[in-house]
Amino acid sequence: MKDLSVAHRNPTPTVDIIIELSDRPHRPIVLIERLNPPLGWALPGGFVDYGEAVETAAKREAEEEVGLQVELIEQFHVYSDPNRDPRQHTLSIVFLAIAQGTPKAGDDAKHLEVFESWRLPTNLCFDHDRILRDYWRYRHYGIRPEIT
Repeated sequence: MKDLSVAHRNPTPTVDIIIELSDRPHRPIVLIERLNPPLGWALPGGFVDYGEAVETAAKREAEEEVGLQVELIEQFHVYSDPNRDPRQHTLSIVFLAIAQGTPKAGDDAKHLEVFESWRLPTNLCFDHDRILRDYWRYRHYGIRPEIT
């Protein structure tokens, strides 16, 4: 019989959004420079609120962090390495999205920039370097990330 007196510890769900700016040449993506630790560059995203669908969380986080209303194109992949976030065990549902307009840093973003695949910052937070490698491989060659 299962011991119910032991507190449950589950990963915390998060979302990350790869936002392509569809009104610009080469469809660059938006990255934010984080205001809070861990510091560095990251995809827009954040924690899913209790009672909130992950799709709603992705749209909300995009608007809060970069001031864009996005159209979610697809759920790309789930990243769940227990060490992906130094603060706690999280899992991220990553969405591909498109938007138009001029992004503006807000909420947890100290700064933001628009990047093409050949010009990415090196100090990416969390596992966003892996996510972006998987994304560019998918975008350019149609190869989806492996399930490991």
